[in-house]
Amino acid sequence: MVHDMKYLTLSGGEAVPALGQGTWYMGDDPAARDAEIEALLTGIDHGLALIDTAEMYGQGRSERLVGEAIAGRREDVFLVSKVLPSNARFEATIAACEASLKRLGTDRLDLYLLHWQGSVPYEDTIRAFERLKADGKIRHYGVSNLDLVETQAFARAGGRGMQVNQLLYNLNQRGIEWDLLPWLQQAGIVTMAYSPFDGGALTANGALRRFAEARGMTSGQVALAWLLHRSLVLPIPKAAHAARVKENAAAMDIEFGPDDLAELDALFQPPSGPEPLAIY
Repeated sequence: MVHDMKYLTLSGGEAVPALGQGTWYMGDDPAARDAEIEALLTGIDHGLALIDTAEMYGQGRSERLVGEAIAGRREDVFLVSKVLPSNARFEATIAACEASLKRLGTDRLDLYLLHWQGSVPYEDTIRAFERLKADGKIRHYGVSNLDLVETQAFARAGGRGMQVNQLLYNLNQRGIEWDLLPWLQQAGIVTMAYSPFDGGALTANGALRRFAEARGMTSGQVALAWLLHRSLVLPIPKAAHAARVKENAAAMDIEFGPDDLAELDALFQPPSGPEPLAIY
């Protein structure tokens, strides 16, 4: 079954797929390469047409895998990669982007993110992002793993074109709901939710499994559907097998009522105060 494409809108006005694919640790095992490529292509065909990678993942191996997978399908994909903080100075960011483009076999990224906060002033990185945009090498930029204070600092430094903050967010990890998520939503900035299954902890959770089975779902589908119900939240689950990708895609068809959401809040309580930003 091919699912209807679902979208959410970036602050700049562009519609992007509402459910994506992560690739952390993909490309590391040559024996898994064919299955991983099949999984990525299956995701594209089932509406998970946003693919997220990074120069850090496998020291470029993930980008090479993604590049192989999307060869001939580039126009079907919203492609995301990230620059390491150690490469975040002006000239180094441009060089890092060009190296990512070469590994990915493409002439542009749809979205380029600062992977996490480092010692380089945000102004330097933003200047590089704006140059890369002007040169057509990236279309949008954003950040990853920045808390509220740092996200606001990035915006004040000139990063008003920020489209995304990629964050650890799932039923188990809800700390951003206290202050960061509301600020991002009000600003129209998308929260790209990585590790939506909390490293497998959610799919192994007995209470979540019972909740899911009572509704004819899997635990993973519930975890994704819950995120898809949040405003301007875009989950990027990683799946290395086509069957799991199809299971993930089915989460786009799930509708929760108020009672369902209240039960999930009782099982996985929202924060009662500010919490340090959780990062994997």
